[in-house]
Amino acid sequence: MAAIKRYAITKPWLPMSCDLGEAPFHRPSTNTLRFFDIAGQQLYQVDLAAGPSSLTCTKLPFSIGRSTDLEGENDDWIVFGGKKGFGFWNLKRSREYFWLKQFWTDEERRDDGGGKHGKGWSKEERMRANDGMVDANGRFWLGTMNDPVVVGDNLTNEGVLFRLDPDLSLHRMKTGLTIPNGISWSLDNTTMYLTDSPSGEITSYPYDLASGIADWSAGRTFFKCPYAGAVPDGHAQDIEGHLWVALFGAGRVVRVNPQGAIVAEITLPTRCVTCPAFCGTELVITSAQEEEPQKFPESKGLQGAVFKIDVGIEGRPLTKFRLEKRLDEILPRGDR
Repeated sequence: MAAIKRYAITKPWLPMSCDLGEAPFHRPSTNTLRFFDIAGQQLYQVDLAAGPSSLTCTKLPFSIGRSTDLEGENDDWIVFGGKKGFGFWNLKRSREYFWLKQFWTDEERRDDGGGKHGKGWSKEERMRANDGMVDANGRFWLGTMNDPVVVGDNLTNEGVLFRLDPDLSLHRMKTGLTIPNGISWSLDNTTMYLTDSPSGEITSYPYDLASGIADWSAGRTFFKCPYAGAVPDGHAQDIEGHLWVALFGAGRVVRVNPQGAIVAEITLPTRCVTCPAFCGTELVITSAQEEEPQKFPESKGLQGAVFKIDVGIEGRPLTKFRLEKRLDEILPRGDR
């Protein structure tokens, strides 16, 4: 058995304090990085050539969990998964956006007494988007979960995994999730990896790329977090098909090979790491507020910061959302 390769990060690249830093996304064409503070409702962008001094912040009117680029379109618009659904956001004209598809039905927008929580008068109010990814055929997969801003820490399994197709049809693919996080596919696209964080596991499922269907009945444990009190959060994939998994509560990102074994480990100076993303051979890692600041004061000092380290291997190129129509055919008239 080969020894585990060790890395250590001792200081932040961006010494900030996100409430819930998430969804780092590298755009190679402009060499820029964007990421979100979901709970703080902020969008951050960095020019990687210019470095930390180029960091900009845009206040959002709602939370955004994940974004992706558009295939074959200009760099102005991105697709996002937000509080209530999928939408387009304009990076150049701040605060210009429109919704593509709402997650919830008319029934789910009605008063239900707060569901299992007794909080959030409708399902739409007490849910939000979390993590997601685009498959090799350009479909945007996105998980939703209870919104802690609304319900607090009492999260239930109301989460739904949605799929937005290139024709803009919306599909409910899996229900009964609590905190759906990292999603990816094997290099040959025959296996889907899906994280539901409270389970402590990443589960693999047979995947048919042509139809965009996973066999939920044939799921098996691919990876189980080995650290007590920690859970797998977001992950990124490298060109060898290994997953780099953020372990929330452990202050670690681990490299997991296609057989599910840890082969490398990065330690960080704060516990609540959330999601990595590749920028060339560098791994950028977001983090969140320390959940137990009295118990872990050393972690609190760098909570919500963004970290970066060169791991010597490139990330698997990300697929963009493959919109069937031209963008100007679906933009509101004033945005064309």
